[in-house]
Amino acid sequence: MHSDPIADLLTRIRNGAQARLTTVDIPYSKIKEEIVKILEAEGYLSGYEISNETKFPVIRVTIRYDAKRKPLITHIARVSKPGLRVYKPVTDLKPLRSGLTTRILSTSSGLMTDREARRRRIGGEVLCEVY
Repeated sequence: MHSDPIADLLTRIRNGAQARLTTVDIPYSKIKEEIVKILEAEGYLSGYEISNETKFPVIRVTIRYDAKRKPLITHIARVSKPGLRVYKPVTDLKPLRSGLTTRILSTSSGLMTDREARRRRIGGEVLCEVY
């Protein structure tokens, strides 16, 4: 996937969770590492590591499951796409699904969750949403 690497990252995580895989390999980039870091901090992933075993580095993501082996990520989707960018001011960043949905934003202060953006009173581009 060359046109939208973030959508590729989200699709690999979604497909890995549906197939009940423990780990998923994703080609490395800085923005992908930041997104994975946020997903881990929010509790959707068990962990990640950057592997340099092959010619190109990869991010090896460990997907988190509950006690019944159901993935904690039930929905992960790209919001802002290359053909239609979605920008939200802080006033439009209301909690979704009673605060259970996590949106990842690209702001002037870097990548962060919508909760953190509301706390800092800054808006930005909504990259994806997860619940």
